[in-house]
Amino acid sequence: MEEYLDRFITYLVVERNASPHTAQNYRREVGEFLHFLKGEGVSSLQEVDRQVLTRYLLWLNAGDYVKASVRRRISELRSFFKWLVRERVLKFNPVEAISSPKVPKPLPRYLRPEEIVEIIRAPDTSQPLGQRDRAILEILYATGMRISELVGLDMGRVDIARGEAMVRGKGNKDRIVLLGRPARDALDLYLKEGRPKLLKGRRTSALFLNRSGERLSVRGVQSMLDRCARKAGLKWVTPHLLRHTFATHMLGGGADLRVVQELLGHASLSSTQVYTHVSQRRAREVYMNAHPLARESKAR
Repeated sequence: MEEYLDRFITYLVVERNASPHTAQNYRREVGEFLHFLKGEGVSSLQEVDRQVLTRYLLWLNAGDYVKASVRRRISELRSFFKWLVRERVLKFNPVEAISSPKVPKPLPRYLRPEEIVEIIRAPDTSQPLGQRDRAILEILYATGMRISELVGLDMGRVDIARGEAMVRGKGNKDRIVLLGRPARDALDLYLKEGRPKLLKGRRTSALFLNRSGERLSVRGVQSMLDRCARKAGLKWVTPHLLRHTFATHMLGGGADLRVVQELLGHASLSSTQVYTHVSQRRAREVYMNAHPLARESKAR
């Protein structure tokens, strides 16, 4: 059986251009399965069926493998047996009859309101770059837009008077996002003072510019946010974390789920529903800490 594993690894490296790390994982974990088969008295791959695979899953569970690890091993075996069918070693893939365990998605992290305030206050708004950075931070938190959508904004797609911006999201779909008063004020200051100084006589439709007067890049925004987060005493703050924070605070404040879905540009409501779990968890924490009977029951 090991000879088939050797040939399969060669196929992954040569034909599928698998990385050395991926090839090593397949060799170790599929090899682990072949070792299991020997212990079960299974002498050929043709003997592998649903019952054998079920015993393997039980063996993994008994070994306290986490669901993500079990899921990865099943996926590797599915690929291995698919290759065996392609090579006419087997007539069918027995792993197709086995369902991989569902791995719960981790709840998204989010910032507390006071942490957001500290980050937004970090830029020096007496300088053009600081005015730009304040506007970016206010807009990211006010709209929940993706960083790619932010750097792609052009001058003609923002209406400060109406408090709206037209962003182009995934699939080249346009949607309107809303700007609150702090975001509108910060953007107004940037457009009147900061942007003309950064422009340096250039002609560009880009809304947010770098110090050379060109369109700001995704990396530039990430670097700026990292500096502001450190100044606020925070770590691991990303543009996407601000998007999570926007959604969580909106739902926590009573916003309708479908409204938040539309503002975020999610194609599926299920993508937005994860934030309801965050809000519910937070509500439970507040309740347990604030309600007199809840505190009493904890002490018993």
